[in-house]
Amino acid sequence: MRFNHITLVIADLERSKRFYTALGLIQIVDTPPRYARFRFPDGDATLSIEVTGEASAPPSAQLFFECDALDETVATLKSNGIVFTQDPTDMFYLWREARLRDPDGHDLRLYNAGDNRLNPPWKIPQSEAPAGRRVSPGSD
Repeated sequence: MRFNHITLVIADLERSKRFYTALGLIQIVDTPPRYARFRFPDGDATLSIEVTGEASAPPSAQLFFECDALDETVATLKSNGIVFTQDPTDMFYLWREARLRDPDGHDLRLYNAGDNRLNPPWKIPQSEAPAGRRVSPGSD
């Protein structure tokens, strides 16, 4: 299994398109007035935004965008008018992280974790890791 994309429910399509384009994502689908999809500059994951017209709960997702040159990326985005709620900060979990919100209040984190993303000092040794459920194609 591999992550493909996430769709965020938003209130204003054009406002969100401007925001995510300014963040550096590349728009690949545009179906106004309700939907757009973006490709990340690195890798093949995508982000969709959709106006559903449904009342929704306040945003609670945290989206993490990995950046090799975090401080430089944040400086560039700030110079382009993106506002951050936290400048790049060394966190206790050994990631360097900057925080911001999109126009609908979704919590975004730009970060650099290096090897600590997959191999933190507190990682469970594979010999002690709980066995995962194996799923065959077509099974529930």
